[in-house]
Amino acid sequence: MSKIIIYQLLPRLFGNDTENCIPAGDITTNGCGKFNKITTKALGEIKKLGVTHVWYTGIIEHATCTDYSAYGITPDHPAVVKGKAGSPYAIKDYYDADPDLAENIPARREEFRALVNRTHDAGMKVIMDFIPNHVARHYESDNRPKGTYDFGAHDEKDCFFKGHNNFYYLGNQPFGEDIDTKCGCEEAYSESPMRATGNDCFGIPHRNDWYETVKLNYGVDYSTGQQQFTPIPDTWVKMVKILLYWASQGIDGFRCDMVELTPVAFWQWAVPQVKEQYPDIIFIGEVYQPHLYRSYIYQGHFDYLYDKVGLYDTLRAICENRGNVYGITSTLQQTADISKHMLTFLENHDEQRIASDFFAGDGFNAVPALIVSATVGVQPFMFYAGQELGEKGMDAEGFSGTDGRTTIFDYWSVDTLRRWSNGGKYNDARLTADEKRLQKIYSQILNLCNSEEALSDGTFYDLQYANPNSAHYDAFNVYSYIRATEKELLLIAVNFSKETRIQEIRIPSEAFTYHNIEPQEKSIKATELLSGKSIKCKLHPDATIPVTIPALGGVILKMVI
Repeated sequence: MSKIIIYQLLPRLFGNDTENCIPAGDITTNGCGKFNKITTKALGEIKKLGVTHVWYTGIIEHATCTDYSAYGITPDHPAVVKGKAGSPYAIKDYYDADPDLAENIPARREEFRALVNRTHDAGMKVIMDFIPNHVARHYESDNRPKGTYDFGAHDEKDCFFKGHNNFYYLGNQPFGEDIDTKCGCEEAYSESPMRATGNDCFGIPHRNDWYETVKLNYGVDYSTGQQQFTPIPDTWVKMVKILLYWASQGIDGFRCDMVELTPVAFWQWAVPQVKEQYPDIIFIGEVYQPHLYRSYIYQGHFDYLYDKVGLYDTLRAICENRGNVYGITSTLQQTADISKHMLTFLENHDEQRIASDFFAGDGFNAVPALIVSATVGVQPFMFYAGQELGEKGMDAEGFSGTDGRTTIFDYWSVDTLRRWSNGGKYNDARLTADEKRLQKIYSQILNLCNSEEALSDGTFYDLQYANPNSAHYDAFNVYSYIRATEKELLLIAVNFSKETRIQEIRIPSEAFTYHNIEPQEKSIKATELLSGKSIKCKLHPDATIPVTIPALGGVILKMVI
């Protein structure tokens, strides 16, 4: 069994080598990455990082300020496009690939399929976004299969809710009181009747709403709270066809956007239909409400859910000196029964970069968090392109200001990724010494996740309760745990402080019983996998194991049992 290691990248950004982008620049000025720029060489270097799956973000055609009318694509009004490039989550045609990403625009779908094949040839699998909750204000599919219809084509628009409608209708009212509805155009953007906005805004949308999107109707009447799932809502039927279409293109998984805004009953109905035809395909859900986790896993058939408000928030607080490692234990206990379903991460396109001024300020400050997030269980670990290089994300790109995030709305080039690409060579010739060192750390840790069976398929045991704060154990800054199989045991300890910690770690008798380990009366050899050094230690509940943990680092001691 292998542990899933996901590398998220936006093709729009990843292959863009433009050196000097202009804030709010268009595609001609700032350039844009392409499917074909993600070459065999690039994929080979990604694979070397320990990656098993690549999440290509922004594949589906979405609203944009770039004019593709020459290719039969109706232009969008700029008032309902965020940035010049537009949000990858304002879907304009569920059945088409984004024209920005194609070198030969009429062949954009073929270029994506070629990327899927290159990724598979490189020994990795493909994940893509599925955006179930909302579409662009101007949705129009020019690639839909025969016999299918656009969303809203047969809606009854004179009422808020009908079970068979695709949208929610709000009557005749102005669009956005604090939104520039002209945005440089002669005619202002308007809707008649107005439709509800993607973030469950059932009134006039404002600047902080997802005003560029329209919420889809899955059979929930939000005016009464009632659900109308019989007969099967039209939106459900349309969505399953879309999922099956993309599955037929050879992808291996869907990262499903904001699934908590769609009813679990839909997923309970839809996912088995997809898996019946594509049994190995995986579904990853973006869910932020812990009380919904088990419903989406057990009823909704999701393979994995984001561990955002749990482990991510806990580790970030420790990195920012807003918490201590005791929080890790309590956080893991809350999802212990579903731990294998909780996808862990420290960065993605929604979150601020670790090295930004808004987070840890330096990628090395989160190395202990990386070790924990990647090795604490068998669940998948995800990281974001540039994270392994310490990308700061401190650019003011245009629509996205200086917020510590890499823009998803603008045409832009990411400094660290551009220098790593080095004109398509994908080497370290233009990287700084620190960038090379951090990339090596990521590669080492993430490759261990699958070269060591105890990490990919082993059990977990938290040692924190057995090692209370003392002169020999800094229980506020050091976190330790076991990963084990029948044949080997890994003792993992991380140090969140900026000083080296020399610790004495005790493994309690309960851990020996839990792992069915016989105590060793004689000293045995333990190899530290990150440094390659070896120590002699006694694997016995009456003994302690001496470890020296570097500042903002960790140790992984391997013992054959």
